[in-house]
Amino acid sequence: MPVVDLTAHLVKRLHCPEDKRRIEYCDRQHPGFYVEVRRTTPGKGTYYLRHTTDQKKNQHFKLGTTTEISLSQARKKAKTLRAELVMEKTPQTVQKSAKAVPTLKAFVEEQYLDYIKTRKRSWKTDYTHLRSKVIPTFGGKRLDEVTHADVAQFHNRMRNEGRAPATCDRQLMIVRALFAVAMEWELVDSNPAKSVKLFKENNNRERYLDEAESKRLLDVLLHDRNRPVCCIVMFLLSTGARVGEALKAKWSDIDLTKQTWRIPVSNAKSKKERVVPLNTSALQVLEEAKRECGGQEWIFVSPKTQAPFKSITLVWHRLRDKAGLPDFRLHDCRHTYASKLVGAGRSLYEVQQILGHSNPKVTERYAHLSQDSLLSAASSANWTYDSDDDHHEKEGDDDRADVTGEDSAPITTPVRHTS
Repeated sequence: MPVVDLTAHLVKRLHCPEDKRRIEYCDRQHPGFYVEVRRTTPGKGTYYLRHTTDQKKNQHFKLGTTTEISLSQARKKAKTLRAELVMEKTPQTVQKSAKAVPTLKAFVEEQYLDYIKTRKRSWKTDYTHLRSKVIPTFGGKRLDEVTHADVAQFHNRMRNEGRAPATCDRQLMIVRALFAVAMEWELVDSNPAKSVKLFKENNNRERYLDEAESKRLLDVLLHDRNRPVCCIVMFLLSTGARVGEALKAKWSDIDLTKQTWRIPVSNAKSKKERVVPLNTSALQVLEEAKRECGGQEWIFVSPKTQAPFKSITLVWHRLRDKAGLPDFRLHDCRHTYASKLVGAGRSLYEVQQILGHSNPKVTERYAHLSQDSLLSAASSANWTYDSDDDHHEKEGDDDRADVTGEDSAPITTPVRHTS
């Protein structure tokens, strides 16, 4: 960033060195005024005014290119713009501006919370994270006082405290979303969390039931006394649905004639309605559920409250321990269902549609199962051949005749000469 006495003659001769993509030539007589020259646009530069805010942030205002305006015109524009910026920084305007930008805590509690309530199903989880980690760290600062360094240190500090990378990244994404809304509402000019890099550690957990585990679990589910919860788990294994989707399922969503289950937008994580085909085992589960509480609006109803289940975690932990599967989560029923589809030769596109993945990349985690299925299919076409040396020696003459394609022209073997 060389400092020079800019003249009209010098501006015409300015160029970008070959080892740089861009360079700034700063005017010695007018601090903050400079010409940027890029290697991609030789013979042409751009006039800028650099301005430092109260928060020690640099702002760059484009004045025009060297082919559009002259040096004197650019300086005049810079002088006018600088005067306007200084006027905005009078004590009265600074105090007014500070009042206009709320603290992070006030923004969350008075504006942001109402905004996400109507737009995010997980708003309660987001608010819990904000209240427990983000607000204690940044709550007392105005939104425009939170810097990139503040957010990066917050992100790294959580990791150094022993929290999982995914947890740290979740906090960062919540802060990033908060400032994105603040930018949209013109409360801040930039998002301090946008360029903070995620840890991106792969924490995808794929747990499938093998044949022996499936048999043990089904034995428990078919004979345990808690029939409603057992039916829910068997329904998850038979449909690959998410737990929340099953708990909110209604009889009005079931079409027994077409053997389908419609999951409405209000219950779908992807915010798109989808239709799940019901196989024989799913229909059998529905038959049992209908015997238990067929007169209810919902399919699975708690015998105690006569209302839909809010959670089945405690009972599920007892069931899985009983089956000898202490590490098997309810969501792993979905993985197991997907693995069976892929193992049966169904395409990843079909798996995506049935499971309701909005992004095909999510479904690609099962791609290796597809390869296993193809390998198994290829193995079924194995054939054996006799590679015994004696056999080849015995049949050697006939083999050579076959290879030549002409009985009268035997193959000659090259002789290796030694000296």
